[in-house]
Amino acid sequence: MKNVTDSFVSLGHWPSAGSFGFNTDILATNPINLSVVLGVLIFFGKGVYNLLSLSDLLDNRKQRILSTIRNSEELRRGAIEQLERARARLRKVEMEADEYRMNGYSEIEREKVNLINATCDSLARLENYKNETLHFEQQRAINQVRQRVFQQALQGALGTLNSCLNSELHFRTISANIGILGTMEEITD
Repeated sequence: MKNVTDSFVSLGHWPSAGSFGFNTDILATNPINLSVVLGVLIFFGKGVYNLLSLSDLLDNRKQRILSTIRNSEELRRGAIEQLERARARLRKVEMEADEYRMNGYSEIEREKVNLINATCDSLARLENYKNETLHFEQQRAINQVRQRVFQQALQGALGTLNSCLNSELHFRTISANIGILGTMEEITD
């Protein structure tokens, strides 16, 4: 490294007449040397600038990728939260559906029992009504038979009386009945 430095120092001490060399004294340099130095600086500076702009591009790209990943993570977390809320809502709806189903089954069983009880009550009332109707019809038939028998007996008795009674017997029967009615009238007074 010392040799390189010594060579640059020795270049600065070369005589300027008739030879080509680098003049390290910036104030004493001519325009050609200045243009060469500026050209070298621009050429190498451009590469450094390109490297810096490439680095900036890579940094920008890295930042965009990182922000995209962060956004994706936030969206994923949001989607997971929405999924959990939807699952919770689904569990709640399933529980309510099970509750409605159980209540519906209970209600159906209650209605079935009520219908069976109402049908049994209706059957019992119909049986009672049937028995009452039979008893009523039986009593009516008995009364009709009694009336018919009484009418036939009365007609037979009247026929017998009319054939057996003469006017004197008829007169005595009427007198006896009047006497009985008179006695009954005295008892009631």
